[in-house]
Amino acid sequence: MPVPSLESKKAYFARVRRANYAASLRLEGFTVKDGDVRFTSRKAAVLAHSRPVKAKA
Repeated sequence: MPVPSLESKKAYFARVRRANYAASLRLEGFTVKDGDVRFTSRKAAVLAHSRPVKAKA
């Protein structure tokens, strides 16, 4: 069995991190489509995640 390269490991963990973040948003009540969760920086991702949820009227 070949050993995975460092780049393939990084890509795998980046995919898993994005999937976990999307799952976390779904648990908080946000509607998330596949591929919607892409942020330019970690700071933008944290701000979007910590933004309060608006109450539905």
